[in-house]
Amino acid sequence: MAPRPAGRPRAFDRDDALRHAAHLFWQHGFSGTSTRMLTAALGISSSSLYAAFGTKADLFAEAIRSYALRYSAIYDRALAEPTVTKVIERLLLESVTEFTRTDEGHPGCLTSSAVMADTSTTLDVRTYVADLQCSDEARLRNRLEQAARTGELPATVQVAVLAELVQTLWQGLSTRAELGATRRELLGVAHFAMTLIPPMPAGRSPSVPAPASGA
Repeated sequence: MAPRPAGRPRAFDRDDALRHAAHLFWQHGFSGTSTRMLTAALGISSSSLYAAFGTKADLFAEAIRSYALRYSAIYDRALAEPTVTKVIERLLLESVTEFTRTDEGHPGCLTSSAVMADTSTTLDVRTYVADLQCSDEARLRNRLEQAARTGELPATVQVAVLAELVQTLWQGLSTRAELGATRRELLGVAHFAMTLIPPMPAGRSPSVPAPASGA
């Protein structure tokens, strides 16, 4: 009987490999995650690991950047909403969903965890994360300022304070998730927080962006 041909090797999925690597760094920190653990989780040899990502430190840095941009993408989607209420609601609710993916092995926010844990020397995690979060907060503040100019927000609202409130809620939801709060509990907090956001003035309707030329 002819021998069975060897099965085809599993196709390498870089995004999936980054996700598995991030989970290990999340659970064990940078120093506590060995190359052997990474190759076992990714299903590749150490030579393939080095060829794909470089050193362990390079892989750690890429995993941090990948997740940081994943969180920033929530802002992208939220800021596309037509009203300030919808912007803040989507930002908080989607973040809760992201922070409570316990079935995937990572409660909370990886970048916040990495800031507080040991890191490699190839990436200043604290500075990188702080810069990205400041950029996201600035985008949110710009959207709130636009809403204030068009009358979508009451004139009494202090835009900078409202932006800071939303960012503080975001950070708090992340921390509470890391401490074991459930998705249901955090959604309850987010929904209650929405009742504290100043409503759109009566009789106002959200501005509708003009269609792009040629549309």
